[in-house]
Amino acid sequence: MALISVAEALDHVLAHAAPLPPEQVALDDALGRVLAADLNALRTQPPADLSAMDGYAARASDVTNAPVQLRVIGEVAAGRPFTAAVGAGEMARIFTGGVMPAGADTVVVQEITERKGDAVTVLKPVSKGRHVRRQGLDFRRGDTLFTAGHRLSARDLALVAGMNHPQLPLHRRPKVALFATGDELVPPGQEPRPGQIVYSNGFALAALARQEGAAIVDLGLVKDELEPTVAAIRAARACAADILVTTGGASVGEYDLVHKAFAAEGMDLSFWKVAMRPGRPLMHGRLGGMQVLGLPGNPVSSYVCAFLFLVPLIRRMSGRSDLVIPTESALLGSDVPANDERADYLRARLRESSEGSIATPFPVQDSSMMLPLAKADCLVIREPYAPASAAGSRCVIVKFER
Repeated sequence: MALISVAEALDHVLAHAAPLPPEQVALDDALGRVLAADLNALRTQPPADLSAMDGYAARASDVTNAPVQLRVIGEVAAGRPFTAAVGAGEMARIFTGGVMPAGADTVVVQEITERKGDAVTVLKPVSKGRHVRRQGLDFRRGDTLFTAGHRLSARDLALVAGMNHPQLPLHRRPKVALFATGDELVPPGQEPRPGQIVYSNGFALAALARQEGAAIVDLGLVKDELEPTVAAIRAARACAADILVTTGGASVGEYDLVHKAFAAEGMDLSFWKVAMRPGRPLMHGRLGGMQVLGLPGNPVSSYVCAFLFLVPLIRRMSGRSDLVIPTESALLGSDVPANDERADYLRARLRESSEGSIATPFPVQDSSMMLPLAKADCLVIREPYAPASAAGSRCVIVKFER
């Protein structure tokens, strides 16, 4: 199968992906989730005219000419309305959040009053509506405050609660199953024997997927044998995974059996090789309703491919519209050589200067090196056959989240 471009590969990955069906989700589990329907207010806020200050509820006609003395006829606290009406020459003691009593249309703050018993002297004039939060100031019942496709933030949840929604119609979280192939892999905490390495890819991939809102099923490490690989694929299908991500075994070596295992299970392969560095042996296909991403085994290749392909796929299935992390312009902090037929994604540090952002690629870009990946702030994107560029030249970057 011929090499395809990164853009073509992403088109293939997203072509048959769609937002997952809605489900009712409790408000306290809605952060970062995406609305599957418009959301209307179920109440009016404030539900009545309320006092915004501690003071006295009065008639503006009584306090526009001050000083003046009025008589206190009652008290209003938040949640305890005053049932009588305020008449001429009268006022009611009121606290912040208290419902304005009938007849009163302004609040005299306590700082400009003097009280002796039930007699209160208003020292300065107060205009109509002063310190009153009008009914519906924030929103009204029936107002559409969120539309389908909106991803809910922490601030949004306060508003949704105020709208009186205990549950929300949200797109289901994509379920991502993960497994890694490789006889050489051992879990962290073990002492590797000669020829073995500590497994690391899955931890980064699971964290990245969770960060994007996916639920994770970790199927662990799988031997470089066809039967265990097929068993892991079937386990992913059995748990109703929406996306299966594999790492390692997707190349063309004698022990790279992932492609053979998927073929044996009847996967519809869309591509196997992408014109990018790192990440050339990237595989994508569909197995029934499950999307499959076969990522390279090298840690940098695995993460960069997940960043560029898995993240948009999760976002699409989550109902989001911001599928691709946006690119930005920056200045190169060092010279870079001419590129070949593959797009390059160079790990780089980023710093700000008076001239703008400066991206400096790490001098060694080997796809097995985890330290530069962890220290990188961004990827510098070099298109296929890009000419050599000197330090100070413009470049295109995509930032990692910190």
